[in-house]
Amino acid sequence: MQRIGITGGIGSGKSIVSRLFQVLGVPTYDADTRARWVMEHDALLKEQLREAFGHAIYNEQGQLNRPHLAQLVFPAPERLARLNALVHPRVGHDFEVWAQQQQQAGHAYVLKEAALLFESGSYQQLDAILVVAAPLAIRQARVLRRDPHRSAEEVSAIMAKQLSEEEKQRRADYLVWNDDARLVLPQVLALHELFRTGKA
Repeated sequence: MQRIGITGGIGSGKSIVSRLFQVLGVPTYDADTRARWVMEHDALLKEQLREAFGHAIYNEQGQLNRPHLAQLVFPAPERLARLNALVHPRVGHDFEVWAQQQQQAGHAYVLKEAALLFESGSYQQLDAILVVAAPLAIRQARVLRRDPHRSAEEVSAIMAKQLSEEEKQRRADYLVWNDDARLVLPQVLALHELFRTGKA
């Protein structure tokens, strides 16, 4: 069974492309959503996070106090790096368990969707990487339409923290262009056939 990563910068449309694969019946692991689950259900990680950031990051019911954690880590790059260093390996373990279940179910391939696939190092668990690509101006316009509460400066700051579009494309094994000039669905169908038949 092949493990295919899918990533792209903010506003690239990676979630839309991922949903198209899901419609085709491809099991998809959403790393960003799953990370939130792991932070509340992985006993080892919860203990590590309490040690690193204090017991107040969880309430009495064991639920993560996200606003409090955000206040702690986002102004301090070294704390954010510490958080990522703790969370990413546990999400990697969670993905391994999930992928083995999908293999036992007989799937030809699975997708792992993650915004920070390269930055987290989790691309190393995967057989190939698919990058959803779009020009910077189009991506920024999409985010501003989707998130009207964000300013252009905020969106630019988020983009600046992600790996550059050029570097993502350079590292990609496959590209899906979501640039408003090329149809996305035919590109997805062609890749699905490649991955499904094992010809990739």
